[in-house]
Amino acid sequence: MTKTHFSPLRSLASALFFVLCLLPFATHATSLADITALINQRQYAPALAALEPYLATNPTDAQGRFLKGVALGELNQPAEAIAVFTSLTEDFPEMPEPYNNLAVIYAKQNQLENARRALEMAIRTNPSYATAHENLGDIYARLASQAYSQAKQLDAANTSAQRKLALLNSLTQP
Repeated sequence: MTKTHFSPLRSLASALFFVLCLLPFATHATSLADITALINQRQYAPALAALEPYLATNPTDAQGRFLKGVALGELNQPAEAIAVFTSLTEDFPEMPEPYNNLAVIYAKQNQLENARRALEMAIRTNPSYATAHENLGDIYARLASQAYSQAKQLDAANTSAQRKLALLNSLTQP
């Protein structure tokens, strides 16, 4: 990550959790609701443990798999979370949320091009997905900051790059 501070990318997980809590309580929804509650309480390890038996009997359940990816990401297991979200994009290419969450993980790893591509896929699947648009703006800002910093390093007298970098930094500081 560059020295410049950018607002963190937002995950759709909290919005999804809210929706899941409002679902009618079918046989498996109660356990998903309980797991969602654990994740909302930041109890990721217990949520992940509860997801294992659920997913053993419901291996194709997109919501359960999504929650597993969220828990893995929050438990700082990015490779495993990437595998879960990538699998979801392959099985449910019409869902923008896994692409968005992939982008969040990639951005944390400073893999900005991968994050950009994932967000573009999220937007392609749902052009009105505001979170993905905002996150893509954050990625573009980080890419621009890197480019202006590089220009400044290569030409210290480049006042245009310095001015743009300063402006970008002022926009992205909390």
